[in-house]
Amino acid sequence: MIKNITRLTILVVVFLTTYLPVFSQEEGKKETDTLTSFIEKIKSDVDFLKRLKISGYVQAQWQKAPQAGIDSYAGGNFSSNADNRFSLRRGRVKFAYEWDYSQFVLQIDVTEKGVVIKDAYASITDPWTRYFTATAGMFNRPFGYEIAYSSSLRESPERSRFTQTLFPGERDLGAKLLIQAPKTSRFNFLSLEGGLFNGTGPTTVDFDSYKDFTGRLAITRNTVNEKIRYGLGVSYYRGGWRQGTPTNYQMDEVTLTDGQKLNAFHVDTTSALGDRLKREYFGADLQLVFDFPFGITQIRSEYVFGTQPGTSKTSISPIIQPLGDASLITTAITDEQGNITGYSTVSKTEPADAYLRRFNGFYVYFIQNIFQTKHQIVFKYDWYDPNTDVDADELAAHSKELPKGYKATNAVDLKYYTIGIGWAYRWNTHVKLSAYYDFVNNETSAYLTSTNVLKDFSKDVEDDVFTLRLQYKF
Repeated sequence: MIKNITRLTILVVVFLTTYLPVFSQEEGKKETDTLTSFIEKIKSDVDFLKRLKISGYVQAQWQKAPQAGIDSYAGGNFSSNADNRFSLRRGRVKFAYEWDYSQFVLQIDVTEKGVVIKDAYASITDPWTRYFTATAGMFNRPFGYEIAYSSSLRESPERSRFTQTLFPGERDLGAKLLIQAPKTSRFNFLSLEGGLFNGTGPTTVDFDSYKDFTGRLAITRNTVNEKIRYGLGVSYYRGGWRQGTPTNYQMDEVTLTDGQKLNAFHVDTTSALGDRLKREYFGADLQLVFDFPFGITQIRSEYVFGTQPGTSKTSISPIIQPLGDASLITTAITDEQGNITGYSTVSKTEPADAYLRRFNGFYVYFIQNIFQTKHQIVFKYDWYDPNTDVDADELAAHSKELPKGYKATNAVDLKYYTIGIGWAYRWNTHVKLSAYYDFVNNETSAYLTSTNVLKDFSKDVEDDVFTLRLQYKF
């Protein structure tokens, strides 16, 4: 019995010493494989997060106007019974993912007015020379400097009046090509970009088949001691939109019955329904940055001119087919015997006639950091003249005396110029507090009087705006 127990014990020991390591190796291998898989997943997730960049900012503000209901380019018109307002001017969140010479960007804007897409595009850079980058989707139009300059960095609350008029929304749907050497090249200071766009902005579907070209050539350099940085750019825009009626008007000189001459709109007898209305802009921009002992000084300026097709009511680039006034159409209702039993009245709106205007616009910034403090002051001057062919004293002049085929100018053709003064305080890298005052001035004409103080352009309309803004950026 003892011998049998001894033999059994020996067999158990032999079994454990022989097979247990095998079991342990197999179990350890499983644990190793599981750990390796887990590490690979973590590595993949970390790699994804490294390629994904999330940024954004929010701008909460309070604004005050001298009277209720003013028309304004400082964040939109005021409500008819409000001369001050709180608003969420911008609430941006941007997602950017980069992978193997390609990039995807999505940016949304969340405000009290709703949620809209600001950017949605994909870019691909050639992997061989890295000189060429193609972009398609919704993004900033490559014209001038102010359009692409981020609203989170801009020193004034809003872009200039001419930028908002010619390029509402700043962005558009289309495709472009950027030619620029990589950052390691000594030719990186030079860039050329251009593309084709709908021309209607980012918020609507294109209403015609015409596409617009936009392009910009720019250089950005530093001096040898890096105390001065400068940039220069020239831009060109060529396109147009479909004429919705057989009639358009262009500026021409007219002689009245008393021999007096003035400029007015004259009907173009050669135009036809569906013609492409010429939309052409030329632009030049300049940026200077000086690193002085008393603080960094910046000067930025831009000038544009060209031809803008609009209507009798506005010179803003249209996002839909421009429409005229609504008219009531009455139709008789008859019974089976043809007797009139009543009338039906419906409202109908037809496309508006087009008005072509030559324009120009300009802005200049002077920005000064106060030594090495967190304070900054800014001065800005800009103008937009929607019709350079007419002087202020000609606006709406002798409208009842014009011969057939002519129409008088009106308040749409007024020139505006704005002086802005502001202060900013950078609390830290995320928070900025700013105060800014827009002194808005318009041309005046004795022919543009009105009992409505908001429309009486025989004098300067009181439409200045003060903006107090808190921005948080991450």
